[in-house]
Amino acid sequence: MAKFPEGFFWGSATAANQYEGGWDEGGRGPALTDVTLGGTKDTPQMVTCIDADGKPGSYVNWGGELPEGTRYAVLDDAYYPNHIGTDFYHRYREDIALFAEMGFNMFRMSISWSRIFPKGIEEEPNRAGLDFYRSVFEELRKYDIEPLVTISHFDTPLYIVEELGDWKNPKVIEHFERFCATIFEEY
Repeated sequence: MAKFPEGFFWGSATAANQYEGGWDEGGRGPALTDVTLGGTKDTPQMVTCIDADGKPGSYVNWGGELPEGTRYAVLDDAYYPNHIGTDFYHRYREDIALFAEMGFNMFRMSISWSRIFPKGIEEEPNRAGLDFYRSVFEELRKYDIEPLVTISHFDTPLYIVEELGDWKNPKVIEHFERFCATIFEEY
Protein backbone atom coordinates (compact mmCIF):
# COMPACT_ATOMS: atom_id res chain seq x y z
CA MET A 1 0.00 0.00 0.00
CA ALA A 2 1.29 3.46 -0.90
CA LYS A 3 2.01 5.79 2.01
CA PHE A 4 1.65 9.51 2.32
CA PRO A 5 5.00 11.34 2.24
CA GLU A 6 6.70 12.39 5.49
CA GLY A 7 5.03 15.52 6.91
CA PHE A 8 1.75 15.01 5.03
CA PHE A 9 -1.22 16.19 7.07
CA TRP A 10 -4.28 13.94 7.14
CA GLY A 11 -7.38 15.13 8.92
CA SER A 12 -10.68 16.90 8.87
CA ALA A 13 -12.04 20.44 8.81
CA THR A 14 -14.90 21.98 10.74
CA ALA A 15 -16.37 25.39 11.51
CA ALA A 16 -17.46 26.19 15.07
CA ASN A 17 -20.72 27.70 13.84
CA GLN A 18 -21.71 24.51 12.01
CA TYR A 19 -20.18 21.81 14.16
CA GLU A 20 -19.79 22.86 17.75
CA GLY A 21 -23.32 23.21 19.11
CA GLY A 22 -23.66 24.50 22.67
CA TRP A 23 -24.74 27.76 21.08
CA ASP A 24 -26.00 29.28 24.33
CA GLU A 25 -23.82 27.47 26.88
CA GLY A 26 -20.62 28.30 28.73
CA GLY A 27 -21.18 32.05 28.52
CA ARG A 28 -21.26 32.08 24.71
CA GLY A 29 -23.17 34.98 23.21
CA PRO A 30 -25.34 34.75 20.11
CA ALA A 31 -23.72 35.05 16.70
CA LEU A 32 -25.31 35.89 13.37
CA THR A 33 -25.28 32.20 12.51
CA ASP A 34 -27.51 31.51 15.54
CA VAL A 35 -30.44 33.23 13.83
CA THR A 36 -29.80 31.49 10.51
CA LEU A 37 -32.13 28.73 9.39
CA GLY A 38 -30.94 25.69 7.46
CA GLY A 39 -31.41 26.06 3.74
CA THR A 40 -31.85 23.34 1.14
CA LYS A 41 -31.05 23.03 -2.53
CA ASP A 42 -34.47 24.61 -3.18
CA THR A 43 -34.69 27.01 -0.22
CA PRO A 44 -32.10 29.70 0.54
CA GLN A 45 -30.69 30.18 4.02
CA MET A 46 -32.69 32.81 5.83
CA VAL A 47 -32.27 34.78 9.03
CA THR A 48 -35.06 35.09 11.56
CA CYS A 49 -36.20 38.28 13.21
CA ILE A 50 -39.00 40.15 14.94
CA ASP A 51 -40.33 43.42 13.53
CA ALA A 52 -41.17 46.56 15.50
CA ASP A 53 -44.68 45.20 16.19
CA GLY A 54 -43.34 41.90 17.56
CA LYS A 55 -44.27 39.92 14.45
CA PRO A 56 -41.78 37.14 13.64
CA GLY A 57 -40.37 36.82 10.15
CA SER A 58 -37.41 35.74 8.08
CA TYR A 59 -35.30 37.30 5.36
CA VAL A 60 -32.94 35.98 2.72
CA ASN A 61 -30.54 38.89 3.22
CA TRP A 62 -28.18 37.02 5.53
CA GLY A 63 -25.94 39.67 7.03
CA GLY A 64 -27.67 42.45 5.12
CA GLU A 65 -29.85 45.27 6.32
CA LEU A 66 -33.13 44.42 8.01
CA PRO A 67 -36.16 46.69 7.71
CA GLU A 68 -36.17 49.54 10.22
CA GLY A 69 -37.29 48.48 13.69
CA THR A 70 -36.61 44.80 12.96
CA ARG A 71 -34.20 42.85 15.16
CA TYR A 72 -32.65 39.45 14.70
CA ALA A 73 -34.29 36.84 16.92
CA VAL A 74 -34.27 33.13 17.68
CA LEU A 75 -37.84 31.92 17.10
CA ASP A 76 -39.25 29.07 19.18
CA ASP A 77 -40.75 27.16 16.26
CA ALA A 78 -37.78 27.46 13.88
CA TYR A 79 -35.00 24.96 13.21
CA TYR A 80 -31.45 26.24 13.58
CA PRO A 81 -29.04 23.44 12.62
CA ASN A 82 -26.03 25.03 14.28
CA HIS A 83 -27.64 25.21 17.73
CA ILE A 84 -26.71 21.55 18.15
CA GLY A 85 -24.40 20.89 15.18
CA THR A 86 -22.81 17.54 15.91
CA ASP A 87 -22.58 18.50 19.58
CA PHE A 88 -18.79 18.81 19.58
CA TYR A 89 -19.17 21.14 22.58
CA HIS A 90 -20.20 18.14 24.70
CA ARG A 91 -18.59 15.30 22.70
CA TYR A 92 -15.19 16.66 21.69
CA ARG A 93 -13.31 13.96 23.60
CA GLU A 94 -15.20 11.20 21.77
CA ASP A 95 -14.82 12.96 18.42
CA ILE A 96 -11.09 13.48 18.87
CA ALA A 97 -10.63 9.82 19.88
CA LEU A 98 -12.40 8.89 16.63
CA PHE A 99 -10.11 11.25 14.68
CA ALA A 100 -7.11 9.45 16.17
CA GLU A 101 -8.64 6.08 15.33
CA MET A 102 -8.93 7.24 11.70
CA GLY A 103 -5.25 8.18 11.71
CA PHE A 104 -5.74 11.96 11.62
CA ASN A 105 -2.71 14.05 12.47
CA MET A 106 -4.40 17.42 11.72
CA PHE A 107 -7.70 18.98 12.75
CA ARG A 108 -8.74 22.25 11.12
CA MET A 109 -11.19 24.06 13.40
CA SER A 110 -12.38 27.55 14.12
CA ILE A 111 -12.73 29.40 17.40
CA SER A 112 -16.11 31.02 17.96
CA TRP A 113 -15.57 34.74 18.56
CA SER A 114 -18.78 34.92 20.61
CA ARG A 115 -17.63 32.05 22.85
CA ILE A 116 -14.55 34.11 23.80
CA PHE A 117 -16.22 37.56 23.76
CA PRO A 118 -20.01 37.06 23.99
CA LYS A 119 -20.90 40.47 22.55
CA GLY A 120 -17.57 40.92 20.81
CA ILE A 121 -16.86 44.21 22.58
CA GLU A 122 -15.95 43.16 26.14
CA GLU A 123 -12.60 44.13 27.61
CA GLU A 124 -12.17 40.77 29.33
CA PRO A 125 -12.71 37.39 27.68
CA ASN A 126 -15.16 34.73 28.79
CA ARG A 127 -13.02 32.35 30.87
CA ALA A 128 -15.34 29.39 30.24
CA GLY A 129 -14.89 29.83 26.50
CA LEU A 130 -11.10 30.00 26.81
CA ASP A 131 -11.15 26.90 29.02
CA PHE A 132 -13.27 24.98 26.51
CA TYR A 133 -10.80 25.51 23.67
CA ARG A 134 -7.85 24.82 25.98
CA SER A 135 -9.45 21.44 26.76
CA VAL A 136 -9.92 20.77 23.05
CA PHE A 137 -6.25 21.58 22.35
CA GLU A 138 -5.11 19.39 25.24
CA GLU A 139 -7.21 16.50 23.95
CA LEU A 140 -5.77 16.94 20.46
CA ARG A 141 -2.24 16.97 21.91
CA LYS A 142 -3.00 13.73 23.79
CA TYR A 143 -3.52 12.03 20.42
CA ASP A 144 -0.71 13.87 18.61
CA ILE A 145 -3.18 15.73 16.39
CA GLU A 146 -2.07 19.17 15.26
CA PRO A 147 -4.76 21.89 15.45
CA LEU A 148 -4.99 24.26 12.47
CA VAL A 149 -7.11 27.17 13.66
CA THR A 150 -9.26 29.49 11.59
CA ILE A 151 -9.74 32.67 13.56
CA SER A 152 -13.01 33.82 12.00
CA HIS A 153 -15.48 31.62 10.16
CA PHE A 154 -18.74 33.52 9.64
CA ASP A 155 -19.82 33.72 13.26
CA THR A 156 -19.53 37.39 14.13
CA PRO A 157 -21.16 38.13 17.48
CA LEU A 158 -24.75 39.24 16.89
CA TYR A 159 -24.26 42.34 19.03
CA ILE A 160 -21.58 43.58 16.62
CA VAL A 161 -23.86 42.95 13.65
CA GLU A 162 -26.86 44.71 15.18
CA GLU A 163 -25.29 47.50 17.19
CA LEU A 164 -22.13 48.31 15.24
CA GLY A 165 -23.16 47.44 11.69
CA ASP A 166 -20.79 44.48 11.34
CA TRP A 167 -17.61 44.83 9.28
CA LYS A 168 -18.82 48.04 7.60
CA ASN A 169 -17.88 49.80 10.84
CA PRO A 170 -14.09 50.32 11.20
CA LYS A 171 -14.45 50.13 15.04
CA VAL A 172 -15.10 46.40 14.62
CA ILE A 173 -11.43 46.00 13.68
CA GLU A 174 -10.25 46.92 17.19
CA HIS A 175 -12.66 44.40 18.71
CA PHE A 176 -11.47 41.72 16.31
CA GLU A 177 -7.85 42.59 17.13
CA ARG A 178 -8.62 42.09 20.85
CA PHE A 179 -10.13 38.70 20.05
CA CYS A 180 -7.06 37.73 18.00
CA ALA A 181 -4.57 38.96 20.60
CA THR A 182 -6.45 37.07 23.31
CA ILE A 183 -6.38 33.74 21.54
CA PHE A 184 -2.77 34.22 20.38
CA GLU A 185 -1.65 34.94 23.96
CA GLU A 186 -3.84 32.26 25.53
CA TYR A 187 -2.88 29.41 23.22
